[in-house]
Amino acid sequence: MAVPSKIVYALCVVFLAAACATQTTQQTVPTVWLMGEVHDNPQAHKARYEIIAAKVKTGWRPAIAMEQFDREHQGLLRTAQDQCKQASCITSQPWVENWQWELYEPLIQLAIDYQLPLLAANVSREEANRIVKGGYGAALDPDTIAQYELDKPLPKPLGEQHRRNIVEGHCNVLPQHVAEKMIPAQVARDVWMAKVIEQQATQRDVILIAGNGHVQKDVGVVHWLPVKLQQTTTVYGFIEDSQANGAEQFDVLRTVPAHSREDPCEAFKAMMKK
Repeated sequence: MAVPSKIVYALCVVFLAAACATQTTQQTVPTVWLMGEVHDNPQAHKARYEIIAAKVKTGWRPAIAMEQFDREHQGLLRTAQDQCKQASCITSQPWVENWQWELYEPLIQLAIDYQLPLLAANVSREEANRIVKGGYGAALDPDTIAQYELDKPLPKPLGEQHRRNIVEGHCNVLPQHVAEKMIPAQVARDVWMAKVIEQQATQRDVILIAGNGHVQKDVGVVHWLPVKLQQTTTVYGFIEDSQANGAEQFDVLRTVPAHSREDPCEAFKAMMKK
């Protein structure tokens, strides 16, 4: 029996709509790269930049969220990116935090050249200090606290790992009670980075640039991402040869030669003795 042409047309429309909807869904699943760093190691920065630049030059257009810019400067950062043609124009702004900007300028220049949005992803040091003294509510809004259930105790393994990381990161001389108060500040930073990623991922893919501690899989930003985003997130670690432990915390691991530096623990231990 012949099928009336109107029915055939209607079926085709339905089929095409479903196919287009499926294609659109596939296209809007965001890709997230959490890319760590040893802050002062030029080789680690270079290795990370090469990975990002190679992908961007093939047509990828992610937003780049950066720990190095504090969240309250997002408007100023957007204005600077609109106005600046050189990375040094952005990094020399009076509101910019104190980092080794020469290591980040190739990446910022890439963002300028390819019009990749730069996102201010960090809770500032001042806000972190307020959290240490007064809890999350001293700097984070109630909606964020509720969304990420920061009004409840952290899962025990998460809290314990944060405590170990903080103590080890302070040369194993930080008193436990001090480390305990610092945990919420670290969590707040991870949470806010996750929030920036989640908000931006509704529009485009996202790269996070942050220290290895913020991206490691057991306690870092990925812990606070929605499950759907976790499934499309790749965690990159860039560590020095002497720090080869903890490879399981990253999906992709790059090791680089250790950077020559003074032992930061000597100054810290001396300060703690005062």
